[in-house]
Amino acid sequence: MTRFRATAHTEALSCAKGKMLIVTAVMLLSMLALVKPVSAQEDGLIRSHGYSFYGDLTYPENYTQFDYVNPDAPKGGEISFAALGTFDSMNPYSRKGRRGQLSWMMYESLLGDGPSGAAAPADTYGEGYGLLAERLEYPVTKDWVIFYMRKDARFSDGSPVTAHDVLFSHNLLLEQGLPSYAAAVKKRIPKAEVLDDYTIKFYFTEGISRRSLIDQVGGVPVWSKKWFEETGARLDESRMETSPGSGPYMIDSVDINRRIVYKRNPDYWGKDLPFNVGRNNFDTIRIEYFGDDTSAFEGFKAGEYTFRTEGDSKKWATSYDFPRATKGEVIKTELPDGTPPTPSGIVFNLGRGVMKDKRVRQAIALGFNFEWTNESLQYGLFKQRASFTQDTPLMATGVPEGAELEFLKSLGDLVPPELLTDPVVTPHTSKPGRLVDRRNLRRAMGMLDEAGWTVGSDGKRRDANGKPLRVTLLFNTASDGTLSGVIENFMSNLTAMGLDAVLEKVDPAQYTLRERDRDYDLVFDSYASFLGTGTGLMQRYGSEDAAFSLFNPAGLASPTVDAIIQASLLATSKEEEEASLQALDRALRYEFIMIPVWYNDSYWVSYYDQYEYPDPLPPYALGQLDFWWFNADKAAALKASGALR
Repeated sequence: MTRFRATAHTEALSCAKGKMLIVTAVMLLSMLALVKPVSAQEDGLIRSHGYSFYGDLTYPENYTQFDYVNPDAPKGGEISFAALGTFDSMNPYSRKGRRGQLSWMMYESLLGDGPSGAAAPADTYGEGYGLLAERLEYPVTKDWVIFYMRKDARFSDGSPVTAHDVLFSHNLLLEQGLPSYAAAVKKRIPKAEVLDDYTIKFYFTEGISRRSLIDQVGGVPVWSKKWFEETGARLDESRMETSPGSGPYMIDSVDINRRIVYKRNPDYWGKDLPFNVGRNNFDTIRIEYFGDDTSAFEGFKAGEYTFRTEGDSKKWATSYDFPRATKGEVIKTELPDGTPPTPSGIVFNLGRGVMKDKRVRQAIALGFNFEWTNESLQYGLFKQRASFTQDTPLMATGVPEGAELEFLKSLGDLVPPELLTDPVVTPHTSKPGRLVDRRNLRRAMGMLDEAGWTVGSDGKRRDANGKPLRVTLLFNTASDGTLSGVIENFMSNLTAMGLDAVLEKVDPAQYTLRERDRDYDLVFDSYASFLGTGTGLMQRYGSEDAAFSLFNPAGLASPTVDAIIQASLLATSKEEEEASLQALDRALRYEFIMIPVWYNDSYWVSYYDQYEYPDPLPPYALGQLDFWWFNADKAAALKASGALR
């Protein structure tokens, strides 16, 4: 389900998330057999407590809780974790400034989600359930939707949350939000109106796909109109002041560049809703800031924070032998992750002239030796990612067949002939025994020669005008040490090819600015994986917003990809949707916008032994801020032993 969140695609890239193939396949392909579809009434309208595109909802109207939560989870205690770098703003919806972690978590939407933007419920895909909205109503054609809001919803200052706040928030995003978001929404949602204080109606443009319309407006964060009008604050400015939210947590304290503390609102209006049973269990959520991951890990060992999702394979393999871990006071465990791994890797900036030639990109890719990297630097803990939907039913394999082939043929001349006949693009293989794989080096040099970048007497590659083949890779100094080693060795191989390869290490603030301006040839970054279609795919992979979308770091603008996404939005069945998304994966790999790196099929988690969680976990979220809980007796034992203060 496409939801609006200010999640930053530059975070948590050092360890791409994994998957559970069987669970994902069942959730995607068998959902219709497991749930009861919502049906239209005699007047042709659908009235429901939730929404999914196909009308299939796992939880009935009278549900009492999500299946995976512990309804008896105690409330209390604190969970704390680390953030790297700095922050100078608590407004996460602006391009200006560096936002504080979780600075969006105070705000709720008509259809609810998790506190960090994760799915809620976390055991379904593509379903949303009413939070600020009690119910919704729409025609079978999905030409419009009406949300009926809960009249007891309140902001943290005690003022009611009304339809006027929803309309104000919707318009504020269009006027002052991210340009790519505003441009897309204005075309699809021409009108919104308040019917009464607790009822709002959205109209959708005729003749377009009905995808990502109802769930889009249902996912807009709702802000206090009164606060914005009284303060004169803008959505597109960097500021520390925040508007009151209606969510379960509110800001307790902010110490710039050091610490942010959120506290559970004791007067939270929605604490007894079935949507929230067994959730939002911690009294406080604390974030400690560190300059880099090395200092953050030392802080964890010292008990300065209590929960860590590990992304550094070297640390995971060798560094958890400190006293508190060996005594069992710190738990180290691997937990299953049912989401497709994040498509992270070394991204090419297609806006730079040197990167427009695919042969150059393919040659540069041959400088990455996954096998050596994994064995020598990452302790053999990873698998190599190939797909944007790795190990799910949507992953393209071999040559296109069946429904996928017919889908691609239906797009006509927009599809390159080789997409119909050639096997899907897969990462090259390398010999693990040494960093430089001479076979791949020779292949790369041949490609560069063919592209017109020949080697001179000094061993450097230049074009016909004598211009050197110079590439820069932008790197965030806050990233972990292992990633730094991986990138440095990759750049060493590029130098061996005759490139003038420059690794530009910059502090987090400079990195953010340069990344926004796409001031790089190469960058370690990520895209978003997908398990379903939606207009968000256009924002991430489409041509129209390619020049400025923060979610498209390569600046990909492909007529083939555009056509596939547009056609997928018109799919009328799960089978058609799956075929189109397999084709999208195939086309994205054909476009060669990044060097895929590695992925893990589980979460690497360590925490002080005072937390508990449901077993089994739901497939689509780790949920440490959502449905884990605090064990006061275990916490007391840790304090008594001196492990925690």
